[in-house]
Amino acid sequence: MDYEKTGALIRALRTEKGLTQKQLADQLYISDKAVSKWERGQGCPDVSLLPQLSELLGVNLEELLSGNLDARELVGGNMKKLKFYVCPDCGNLITTTAEASVSCCGKKLQPLEPRKAEKEEQLSVEKIESEYFVSSDHPMVKEHYITFVALLTGDSIILNKQYPEWDLQTRLPGQRHGQLLWYCKEHGLRYQLV
Repeated sequence: MDYEKTGALIRALRTEKGLTQKQLADQLYISDKAVSKWERGQGCPDVSLLPQLSELLGVNLEELLSGNLDARELVGGNMKKLKFYVCPDCGNLITTTAEASVSCCGKKLQPLEPRKAEKEEQLSVEKIESEYFVSSDHPMVKEHYITFVALLTGDSIILNKQYPEWDLQTRLPGQRHGQLLWYCKEHGLRYQLV
């Protein structure tokens, strides 16, 4: 840990929140001299204070300890560049429009890399009036099933949650072309063009 970088970040975040050193210190039950020492790069917060300090300053622990807040590049709203994150413990699904620091159940998640589905892996897509009827004979048991199906176009996402023990059958609006994505617990994120 670089004390000076971390101290400069603490100072910047504290002032951004409109807090004095004394106000921050009072919320942490420490002296304002300790906060001053951190901000001058003369020391670092005690490990026991880090979770509360990161919460008060609105920053995750990793960024606080590194002393860096990465400015995220604007993507311009193209939903086809959406990033998907799935928690391996609880199955929580999180999406972002750009790279982000995402965690769930105490673990940092990496964005899933979609892989183009081989012919035999593709979902069945039938155009019925103004909808896509999507189905598959993919196994749908608790240990191995498709957890979601999503249609991404340039400006929208339509996502349908799937459940084990149910057949994979869903309807999606079919007015536009885009990417059909799905996530299999065993094989990961796949896509095909529709």
